[in-house]
Amino acid sequence: MPIINSILDTDLYKFTTSHAYFHLFPHAQGLFKFIDRDKQVYPPGFDILLRKEIEAMASLRLTKQEASFIRTSMPYIPPTYIDFLRGYNFDPSEVKIELNSQGQLAICATGPLYRVTLWETPILALVSELYYKTQQATFDRTYVEEVTKQKASLFNQHTITFSLFGMRRRFSYEVEDLVTQLLKNEAPNNLFGTSNVHFAHKYGLKVSGTHPHEWIQFHGAIYGYKMANYMSMEDWINVYDGDLGTVLTDTYTTDIFLRNFSKKHAHLYSSLRHDSGDPLAFIDKVIHRYHELRVDPCTKYIIFSDGLNAEKAIEIKKACQNRIGCTFGIGTNFTNDTNSGLKPCNIVMKLWQCRMTEKEPWIDCVKLSDAKGKNTGTAEEINLAKRTLKIE
Repeated sequence: MPIINSILDTDLYKFTTSHAYFHLFPHAQGLFKFIDRDKQVYPPGFDILLRKEIEAMASLRLTKQEASFIRTSMPYIPPTYIDFLRGYNFDPSEVKIELNSQGQLAICATGPLYRVTLWETPILALVSELYYKTQQATFDRTYVEEVTKQKASLFNQHTITFSLFGMRRRFSYEVEDLVTQLLKNEAPNNLFGTSNVHFAHKYGLKVSGTHPHEWIQFHGAIYGYKMANYMSMEDWINVYDGDLGTVLTDTYTTDIFLRNFSKKHAHLYSSLRHDSGDPLAFIDKVIHRYHELRVDPCTKYIIFSDGLNAEKAIEIKKACQNRIGCTFGIGTNFTNDTNSGLKPCNIVMKLWQCRMTEKEPWIDCVKLSDAKGKNTGTAEEINLAKRTLKIE
């Protein structure tokens, strides 16, 4: 049986970003590139196994029940886009896979951005699960149940609100399914929702998601790095009219973002998402900026999502207490804490190039993180972005 069995088995931001491209940039093209930060060695034949799973996704179709769920639970998605999804099918020819003699895996997905963006999270989930299968790793069900209940108890005890962001590096579909069900039962008052639309549908949870780096990367390539944050926020507002009011800050570093973060945006966006760098320093910077804009930070939220566990979330909540609202997106610590003996895959898939139409030349895309080692893009383009933004 294929690993991915529903179009909804993906993160919410894939649909919201796809629709934004569909609405504003229907001719734009994109190239996504797979990056293994740990340079993991994959076994011979891994590319063949992955290709088989990619080919199987071509048969997926959005069902009537799934379309109804989107209409009722995701009202910011218009019926025109739902109709598009009803007729959508994954095209495996958009994905190229290579495995070299040293076991290094290369994957790229190319095509219209409103389509090709939908490959990102399924490919990451497939690579992760297939890797554990090829290593003959198994998960300890008793361990997963016990440790998930322990974490849920900590969140309950400290009244911490969190969402499950665990698809991209999950141990397996089965583990994410089990963890989602356990958290719904064990932390019903603290689990805000899940970013996985399929499991939100299956378990009657809220669909919870934020804003992706790729949207800001695209705007940086098209409008220039100085205008990227501003234009990406403006266009998101133009598409969603105040819904989905969370924005990432670290695509070109948080310091640059906060310079672009205007009073208008401070009022229209309800929350900022922290995804790299020191979370405690981030809190101070964000609160300082809200004070500069004469906006009460206690009316706003920070969503923390960088490599979190329960203990880190407790520490961060204490630092936010009576200063600014906070909530948490926790992924790998839930869906890949399995006592398997193998560490989680450190993999991402980033927008590498884009262009406004297929007749125009490709433009390189970059991401500059608040943490060392998380920058993506060619060295030449990263240096250009840093010079343009005067980043040391």
